[in-house]
Amino acid sequence: MSLPENLTVREAMNQLRGNPSVEFVEPNWIYTRQDKGPDPYYADGRLWGMYGADSPIQQNIYGSGAGTAFADGKRCKGSIVVGVIDEGVMTKHPDTMANIWTNPFEVAGNGKDDDGNGFVDDVHGWDFFDNDASTFDGIGDDHGTHVSGTIGAVGNNAVGVAGVCTKIQIVNAKFLGPNGGSTADAVRAVDYITDLKTLHDMNIVATNNSWGGGGFSQSLKSAIDRAGDADILFIAAAGNDGTDNDQTPHYPSSYPNDNIIAVAAIGSAGLKASFSNYGLTTVDLGAPGVAINSTVPVQSGGDIVGGYASYSGTSMATPHVTGAVALYASLHPGTSAAKIKKAILSHTIPTDTLAGKTVTGGRLDVSGF
Repeated sequence: MSLPENLTVREAMNQLRGNPSVEFVEPNWIYTRQDKGPDPYYADGRLWGMYGADSPIQQNIYGSGAGTAFADGKRCKGSIVVGVIDEGVMTKHPDTMANIWTNPFEVAGNGKDDDGNGFVDDVHGWDFFDNDASTFDGIGDDHGTHVSGTIGAVGNNAVGVAGVCTKIQIVNAKFLGPNGGSTADAVRAVDYITDLKTLHDMNIVATNNSWGGGGFSQSLKSAIDRAGDADILFIAAAGNDGTDNDQTPHYPSSYPNDNIIAVAAIGSAGLKASFSNYGLTTVDLGAPGVAINSTVPVQSGGDIVGGYASYSGTSMATPHVTGAVALYASLHPGTSAAKIKKAILSHTIPTDTLAGKTVTGGRLDVSGF
């Protein structure tokens, strides 16, 4: 079969799918020993949030489009750093371990603050809830581990899931414990990430903030402002009350800071999740947030090992957008936070159930990055 020259793989597949004589279309993949093959959750249809209209193996037009971007060779290059401000993140999960940040300026276990940032042995981040360097404290840190997998699980390794940004560095600022976390600790966590960037000139482009509650806090707003001054985007969950954030603000997503991107949740059929908050002026876009499979720690005998679970919430939608920010920054080095935010919002796909409910009226799409 002949096709016009200079077509991308995606364009060629689209043209061929339009021919009624064609049963199916797929790329003629090149295999090497280094590639272990598709991740099981991606290959069998369970990772719908990563699919796109033209993604290989599986398609879902309401997914983030990450699979389409992957097929077009658009992948993160590993130089981007994001902060997960949340519970702890499992550092030895086999699907994310390679993408967990290790502080190159700190000597592990020597009891000294080698990099001079005020934290002793902060090798993978800091636990502001317990005020120690042990950011992962067991199976209770499932939420933070889950969002980290959506952002940056290793791809094409024949293990579990894949993140939006399959090569990345994830630094953990833990401030949530079993019963939540305080404003004071949230402020310290935000400032910790900001200080890492300013002290070490690290390429930190965003923090993921899948949490919320309480009233307006000037101290937290000011910390987010400081992050903005350092060119760090603050990606925030819109909330799970099913209410209008224009009428009843949900913090921190409802702060007016220019560096915030507030995220609603949609399901695999493109409908806004019934639980998801919304807001024509306060919630920016929707992203996959229903039945999202990702990494979690699980108990196996006397050990804690890497496992997987399906969670729903705007908490799950938010890391899709954080991963998208990292992907865009990787593909367009040196782009400012303001321009990255504009690109994320301008690439959204109009979605009926988000029209009049979000600033863009659309859902996340990374396929055109």
